[in-house]
Amino acid sequence: MADVSRTRDDLTGHPDASEMQARYARMLHGRDVALVDGPVFLVGLYCAISPWTVHFSGSQPALATHHLIVGIAIGLLALGFTMAPARMYGLSWAMCAMGAWLVVSSWIVGDSPDTGVIWNNIIVGGVTFLLGAICAVTAARTGRESRPAA
Repeated sequence: MADVSRTRDDLTGHPDASEMQARYARMLHGRDVALVDGPVFLVGLYCAISPWTVHFSGSQPALATHHLIVGIAIGLLALGFTMAPARMYGLSWAMCAMGAWLVVSSWIVGDSPDTGVIWNNIIVGGVTFLLGAICAVTAARTGRESRPAA
């Protein structure tokens, strides 16, 4: 029978130890804004369900569909941030644009929206813009730190 109870040795003597450490550091380097992934997903989820939560799905059907689509897009960005952070955080500025769009979409997509709809869009759009700005600034700072000095 094979001996499966090996003791683990220290990896400092492993020939690929420095390469493994560098790869691990690169992998974790894109996770500087990991704490923002959850709130971004929750904002997208709330944006998608807000027409039914704030009760404007019947009076503003175009705005309800709009919120559903934008909320799903924000949720997909959050999933992308979680699954491929190094590649996806470049889209943080797109989330800022989506937040700004949410603020003004009440008047552009909606048909004479009431105060509740307007405030809902201002708050959701503002939080979306803020989270996108946090991701974008952190990604820019991380990218600047990872570049070799000239």
